[in-house]
Amino acid sequence: MSRTVLRTVTGAFALAAAAAVLPLASPSPAAADSIIIGGQPAHVADSPWVVALSSRDRFGGTRAGQFCGAVLIARDKALTAAHCLGREVLGADVSEVRDLLVIAGRDKLLGSGGREIAVRDTWVNPQYDPEANAGDLAVLTLSRKLPQSSVIRMAGPGDAAYEPGTRARVYGWGDTSGGGTYASALRAAPVKVLADSACERAYPGGPEGTYDALTMLCAGDPEGGHDGCQGDSGGPLVARGRLVGLVSWGSGCGQAQSPGVYTRISAAVGRLPGRS
Repeated sequence: MSRTVLRTVTGAFALAAAAAVLPLASPSPAAADSIIIGGQPAHVADSPWVVALSSRDRFGGTRAGQFCGAVLIARDKALTAAHCLGREVLGADVSEVRDLLVIAGRDKLLGSGGREIAVRDTWVNPQYDPEANAGDLAVLTLSRKLPQSSVIRMAGPGDAAYEPGTRARVYGWGDTSGGGTYASALRAAPVKVLADSACERAYPGGPEGTYDALTMLCAGDPEGGHDGCQGDSGGPLVARGRLVGLVSWGSGCGQAQSPGVYTRISAAVGRLPGRS
């Protein structure tokens, strides 16, 4: 049986670069043909709202300090997963991280161009439950504003983008195989939004986690091979051109009958701190 894993960056490079960071459990090997598990190259020119969350102080410079994903919902606001800002990931309280920033407008983490923008403030969902992974949501306030064209629209309650069977894409710089080999350039994988009943069957409770339709949704490939993975946490799940989820957790990566679980954006719309 595979272990439930939060999809935050892990691996040897993180341990070597930041010995104080506590690694999360590594997933079981997963079928994959590319980066982000079954993904294809993606470009920020087509998806400018995808940004990387970085701290070189905590994770070193090998991958520009990237450890999670994030997504722009306002010119100076980005969403990520609450667990990305936890002590278990950062090895310290987020207030002690001196160089927390987002990397925007850059396909390759170590490439040229784009912008590196300091995070001025953080807000973690007060209803986040780290034991159940419910409400896995945080807001990053940036020190500089990005163009309005970099902002993605969030799908509110009742949006057709949440309908089972809807084609979606998950974006990130995460693990290529479920075994700790990470991407250097942005990837996206095609998945489908799944019915809550399928997610409840996959995660009925116990060590692999409990699916809560109020705060979560899941998406994947019934045959496996397409999924987010380690290092993709907080990155966007997009359907019909709208943000529907944030990469949160799952049992392994890209495994059949074990879809990825995402923070449900419709549960957060209207309850986020003010956006500008």
